[in-house]
This record gives sequence, structure tokens and C-alpha cells, in this order.
Amino acid sequence: MAQPSSRLAERAAARPRPRVRWSQVATIAGFLLPAAIVYIGLVLLPVIQAVYYSFYRWNGLGPLEQFTGFANYLRALGHADFRNALGHNLQLVVMSLLIQLPLSLGLALLIRELNWGRAAFRTIFFLPYVLSEVVVGVIWNFIYRPEGGLITSLLASVFPAMKGTALLADPKTVLYALFVVITWKFFGYHMILYIAGLQNIPPEVEEAAAIDGATRLQALRYITIPLLGGTIRLSIYLSVLGSLQFFDLIWVMTTGGPVGASDTMATYLYKFGFQRFQLGYGSAVAVIMFVICFSFSLIYQRFAMRRDYE
Repeated sequence: MAQPSSRLAERAAARPRPRVRWSQVATIAGFLLPAAIVYIGLVLLPVIQAVYYSFYRWNGLGPLEQFTGFANYLRALGHADFRNALGHNLQLVVMSLLIQLPLSLGLALLIRELNWGRAAFRTIFFLPYVLSEVVVGVIWNFIYRPEGGLITSLLASVFPAMKGTALLADPKTVLYALFVVITWKFFGYHMILYIAGLQNIPPEVEEAAAIDGATRLQALRYITIPLLGGTIRLSIYLSVLGSLQFFDLIWVMTTGGPVGASDTMATYLYKFGFQRFQLGYGSAVAVIMFVICFSFSLIYQRFAMRRDYE
């Protein structure tokens, strides 16, 4: 007597296989192909080219002849200026996580409590993000002017000894001065993310906590923040990746100076790759940046954002 499992297997084998509907395949391919071509042409191929060029000593003009292997990578990792630039990126990451994101969350919570003017405040705080980084850099260069600048004038009125201080020309203060500008430009973007996340929290949950005797601080700690966890994790993810790739704003304001005190990996890459015509070495730096960002992205999504995907 045949076993039930064998009968099921025989029936499954006897069933005709579903026919491939080529019209559906053509429709799917028609929708995917344009995006795939753009992605391959603008993302994958440049990455592959950068990896290939990084193994050569090349000025970007002549043919690729001087194969150097991993010499460009060893040079970058052993160069003190590159390590300093990486350190500046990490400083921006830490300051963004400790200052910029809590500030954005605090403002989002305050705006949620407003009975009127919410749209106006959202618009005002979000406006700096709409401006291009070049425009922001030019504006803040005037604000930071040693003579007549808004910031220096305010500091001189409180601390007379700081009159004429050039915050962007001092290696000890330039990175913090740049971070103020970065925060002014990007905190509105994260604030909008938090406001959107707060709108998805049912008000009945917090009202029930208040009825049970929870204070506003307890409700914020045990209800609002945990329910906002997905948005907070996304905000951290975007902030870290952005801090690792800063270029435009810093280049417009300081070009990485003074004496490399505000260099980031991107400005370091530009100086060596394009200004000094060392495209092979610049490609190696670009690959290192890509590996750092890609590794962080994979690890963070695997361990921190997995619950959001699930």
C-alpha cells in the first residue's frame, strides 16, 4: 500500500506546470529595465571603475600603465592627514548624534504640543534644509566674518576679549563652527521625520497612561520614545551616513583649512584626486569611503533596523 506522502508526490508530479506568461514578463522587464540601466550606469559602473583605477598610479590624463597594486590603499591608511580627516568625520558623527538629533526631537515634541502655528513653525525650521549647501556656506561666511559678522559681534558683546576672533581661521574652533552651520541646515529635516513619526502614535495610548497616573516625562520615556523607535533608528542611519560624506558645505566655507583642521574624507579626496591630479590615489580614497559607508549600512541594517523590516 502506497504511503500518503508518496501519493501526494505523484499527484504533484502529475500536475501540469503553470505556463510562463511572457506578456507579464515583458511588462515587468519594461518597468524595471530603465531604472536598472540608470542604476548600473550611474552607480555600479563608477564603483567598478574606481576600484580598477585605484590599483594604478594615474593622473587622469594618460593611459593606465603604472600598476601599483595596493600601494595607494597603504599610502592612504598610513597618511596622517587622511587619518585626521577620518577623525573629523567621526567627530561630526558623534556631535550629530549627541546634539543635532536630540535638538530635532525636542523641537518636534514642542511643535506637537502647539495649539496653533504648527505649520508655520514647521516651515520656518525646515527652510534651511531647502537651501543649497553652497548658498548656506556663502551666507555663513558673512556671519562668521571677524569684523562685522553677526556671530563675532554677539560674542564680542558678551566677551570683549573675543572681538575680531576668526572662528573659521582657528584650528581649535573651525570644526565646531562648521558643526553649528551643519546643525542649522539639517536639524529641520530630522525634525520633520520625528513629527511624521509622532503623528503615527495613537493619542489614546498616551491618554491612557495619563489616566493611570503617569507623568508627562514617564509617558515620554516609556511610551512615546519606544513607539518612535523606528523613526529614531532611521534618523540615526541617515545622520551617520551624511556625516561620513560631508563635502560641499565644508569646501565652500573653509576648503578643509586651516592646515587641514576641517578636512573630511571627501575634501581630502578632492584635493588629491582633482587638484593634484592623482586620480589613482583619489580613487583608492573613494573606495575606502565606500567600504566604510557600505559596511556601516549593512551592519546597522542587520542589527538595528531588522525589527523595522520585520
